[in-house]
Amino acid sequence: MRHPRLWPAVTAVVAALGAVLVVAFILAFSPHPPDQVAPPSATPVEIAPPATTTPSGDGLPAAKPASLTIPAIGVRADGIKDLGLTSGGELEVPGDATTVGWFTGAPSPGEVGPAVLAAHVDYKHVPGAFSRLKELRAGEQARVGRADGRTAVFTVYRVDHYAKAEFPTDRVYGDTADPELRLITCGGEFDRASGNYLDNVVVYARLTGVEA
Repeated sequence: MRHPRLWPAVTAVVAALGAVLVVAFILAFSPHPPDQVAPPSATPVEIAPPATTTPSGDGLPAAKPASLTIPAIGVRADGIKDLGLTSGGELEVPGDATTVGWFTGAPSPGEVGPAVLAAHVDYKHVPGAFSRLKELRAGEQARVGRADGRTAVFTVYRVDHYAKAEFPTDRVYGDTADPELRLITCGGEFDRASGNYLDNVVVYARLTGVEA
């Protein structure tokens, strides 16, 4: 099933803006060189999942994301920020290290299609919310609290690193038959000449449960 409202719009935007939008998105999350500090040392809190219901093929109705928890890498983010496009056609980015943003041109988490959440790997010498994103492995969970009170539970099935010059736009942003999630940040080597990381880290996950 194709997403009936939001995702055709973002597909059109991507087609219209082409390389401008893609480059703006994948370069935006590395405005400052990383500080030489270790990732947060707090032990991730393991959350025992309560009983879940199997999601239907139609997914959930639209509802803004309100929180993100990734137990395996210690992510706990509240107050998810809306990310749209600037007047210049570039994707907005979170204004600090710890905020996670949701691209409003894509489906909301739990709807059919690929919802997109993004955050910095680091920002102004502070480890970012997604500083450990590359450590995620297949089978681990990302839990997105929604404004309607439900929690969409996604299970990771793929973690990839891409050179920014070879970013697979269609694979990451392309429509999907079922509800999915993309988590995106920067990674790889930091190029001090350009002020950007050379790669992106993209986590792919599928909706596997819904908690009331």
